[in-house]
Amino acid sequence: MADGVGITLLRHGMTEANVKKRYLGWTDSQLTAGGMQELERLQSSYPNYDRLYCSDLNRCIQTANILFPKFEPILKREFREMNFGEWEGRTYEQLLIDPHYKRWLERPFEIEPLQGECYQDFSQRVHQGWIGIVEDMKLKEAKYAAILTHGGVIRDLLVKYAPEKRQFWDWKISYGCGYELCWKSYEKLRRGERCTSLRAVPIMEKENG
Repeated sequence: MADGVGITLLRHGMTEANVKKRYLGWTDSQLTAGGMQELERLQSSYPNYDRLYCSDLNRCIQTANILFPKFEPILKREFREMNFGEWEGRTYEQLLIDPHYKRWLERPFEIEPLQGECYQDFSQRVHQGWIGIVEDMKLKEAKYAAILTHGGVIRDLLVKYAPEKRQFWDWKISYGCGYELCWKSYEKLRRGERCTSLRAVPIMEKENG
């Protein structure tokens, strides 16, 4: 990477709540057996990072321990998923009787979940976490870091920093996978510029030819 700097954004493994399509924000859910097996398969797909930052929710910590068993993650509350309040643990079908939920579906970036977190507060929280790790990387002279976090956090950061502008929901992130963002210099990263290059990770060889 020469004088450049890179940050990889990784999503946690699949959980029981994900399988059941339940809203999963600040509450937690165990990784599925299949999710853990997939993470074990991906274990050797990532390099050794200088720094590993991680949401403090257990599903991310579990994922970090599987993908990077010899690395102690630096826990960051700022990289939690959005708080869905009263909707935590419930499904789309269960919530359709709620008029407020229907309004939120129409305007999710303007209306907040009941007793939950509005998008603006969520995005600001993530941004503060981002600023913190950028400064920490400078302090520790780290060139290559990873953030193990949640789908919503990754989408929010890609909207801000990906070289190609896309809408929030246009970004697809598989469990245990993510994106590597690279800047030509630390100062470009620190100034909040969009990254120079972006690639999906890990790069897996196609199976069966």
